[in-house]
Amino acid sequence: MTAPPFTEASSERVLLTGANGFIGRYLMGHLLAAGYHVVPAVRRPEEIDRLETAPAAIRVDMNRDVRPEDWLPRLDGIDVVINCAGVLQGRPGQSIEAIHEAAPKALFEACRRAGVSRVIQISAISAELSAGTEYALTKLAADRFLATTDLDWVILRPSLVYASGAFGGTALFRALAALPGIILVIGRGDQPFRPIHIDDLATTVLRVLRDHSINRVVIDPVGPDRVTLREVLVDLRAWLGLPPARVVPVPRALVAGVARLGDLVGGPVSTTALRQLDFGNDGNPAAFAAATGIAPRGWRQMLRACPAQWQDRWHARLYFVRPLLRGALVLTWLGSGIAGLAQPPARLGAVLTSVGLSGPVGEAMAKAFSVLDLAIALA
Repeated sequence: MTAPPFTEASSERVLLTGANGFIGRYLMGHLLAAGYHVVPAVRRPEEIDRLETAPAAIRVDMNRDVRPEDWLPRLDGIDVVINCAGVLQGRPGQSIEAIHEAAPKALFEACRRAGVSRVIQISAISAELSAGTEYALTKLAADRFLATTDLDWVILRPSLVYASGAFGGTALFRALAALPGIILVIGRGDQPFRPIHIDDLATTVLRVLRDHSINRVVIDPVGPDRVTLREVLVDLRAWLGLPPARVVPVPRALVAGVARLGDLVGGPVSTTALRQLDFGNDGNPAAFAAATGIAPRGWRQMLRACPAQWQDRWHARLYFVRPLLRGALVLTWLGSGIAGLAQPPARLGAVLTSVGLSGPVGEAMAKAFSVLDLAIALA
């Protein structure tokens, strides 16, 4: 990997949205190490403020902050804005249209009014019309809006980003790779990726910040290796130190049914994730190198350089246990509530008498607790 052209500490103040996210946290660490004064802009500042060495965060809500006036006071003294906020799929309380499109447009317009000319937008390589998902279309809308402004902008559209930690899709890949005796792939498992390590993406951001000749351009940060989903999972299993396993194709129709269930309960398995996977995360490493002068490390090279630790294996093996435990708790509370409400009055009276309760008050309390059980299951 090529070093940035300048290495001296910077006095620039950087507003970083999405600093609580997977990419945002790593990026904040690299910016701080490079001497930048980072202002994390997040929904839950307390999560940043708990980190002893992190800068004080400010509260923003990209579901609601959709007017330039919402952002103008936050840009006082800011030199650069980096937007890496994002969600894969909307859910109650999380509007993908607001987070990906309306709020970034308002932020970019506020930058223009406040004189903050340098803006870096972290988008996605799959932000294309042909992808057809709300994720891709809203990302693309913000990218296109930014490209029409007179700001000194750069749009970075990375492929699959991986790191020593894992979240969302990368955590799911590790879990699929660690299944006992088998590796499940979708269809033929030939979906393409050019994975890029977070350190190389962060180096790209630093290069853009320090080299102002890189401006008003869309860059796709990608790694040099083109690997398929099947290869990613086989490599991750070896990286975790687990014995080889048989690769088992799962029909896409079956995965689509699971994805629709994921739309209801949340998590990384969703119809959006499946359609984005079908679209692919391929790119042109030569164009990336020509635009930035950066030579990112290869997929297997980085796996060898960052060997898995015990916590990686435990996390991968226990990944699917969490939703199973959650489901078991829901069924327990649900069964308790239904059983309590279904009890006939005679049996309910006998049970209440045995614990020192009787009469209408006792029956009312029993029914109330049954309703409480149902409410807990629902929550």
